[in-house]
Amino acid sequence: MQLKIIEVVAPRGHADTLTAIAEQAEATDWTTAELADPDMVAVRILCGPDARQAMIDRIQTVLAGAERWRLSLLPVDATLPAPRRDEETIEAERRKAVTATREELYTAVSAGAAIDSNFVVFIAVSTVVAALGLTTDNVAVIIGAMVIAPLLGPSLAFALATALGDRVLLGRALRTGALGLGLAIALSALLSTIVPVPTDGAELLARTAIGYDGIALALASGAAAALSLTAGLSTALVGVMVAVALLPPAATAGLMFGIGAIGPALGALMLLAANLIALNLMGQTVFLLKGIRPQRWLERAAARQSVGLSIALSLALLAAIIVLIALGQDSPG
Repeated sequence: MQLKIIEVVAPRGHADTLTAIAEQAEATDWTTAELADPDMVAVRILCGPDARQAMIDRIQTVLAGAERWRLSLLPVDATLPAPRRDEETIEAERRKAVTATREELYTAVSAGAAIDSNFVVFIAVSTVVAALGLTTDNVAVIIGAMVIAPLLGPSLAFALATALGDRVLLGRALRTGALGLGLAIALSALLSTIVPVPTDGAELLARTAIGYDGIALALASGAAAALSLTAGLSTALVGVMVAVALLPPAATAGLMFGIGAIGPALGALMLLAANLIALNLMGQTVFLLKGIRPQRWLERAAARQSVGLSIALSLALLAAIIVLIALGQDSPG
């Protein structure tokens, strides 16, 4: 049971309402604390994942018109005595797959969609390592590049922004993702003037054509990333899966463009596009199935429309790519 503390600092007149919300939601415990400002009060609510999102939504609705208030979600490493849980509660927790609230998801992915010096440096370093691994057919080096590639953040941010209908986050995710992949392609093209690029290298050739296996990997990576995030689990290993689907094709495209191999470069770009579509499709689908949506009704209607259009477009593009793969496999030679 993942207990957390909802701490609300609000005008004193809202104290009874806040404790009533905690009581109605059957929170584990709650308390009221005095503050230096006599007009303000702090209410701390200890609760599990079942009613956490509903409580946060109700608190935001109640305090929407207040001049000064702040809600903070605090982690709880342990609490004694341990809360009593009957079999029905344990079974409900087992069935509940989403333990992270909308606000926690937003905070986590928003940070990953930021463009800063660390993002640029990690993209540059991982691209150099990936390019060296591709040109030397060294799988271990390529995997090492995936570990440090920061491409999970923009991918998840795009999917969550679509689910929430958040245009600001959507724009940030698009800019960050485009910068990361654009930098990877440009830097790889530059590296092709320094290191020899074997046009018959196995690792390079594997990224110049689209196959069903690549799309399956991207679909699985997108689903795993979104599931890990909603479950409040570490996404470090999943980030490697996402990077595998994105960075090698981008680096391959840059290397091939650098040596003038336009056909293979376009094939790598097609693989990159297919993987991007598959990643975002599964991320958006998981968020939709898990009930991740905006708080307000009007925002929910807009979000449903954006998710529906995005999923429909992704499905159409992915279907077209699968048809092209099938036609390519059926063609002679």
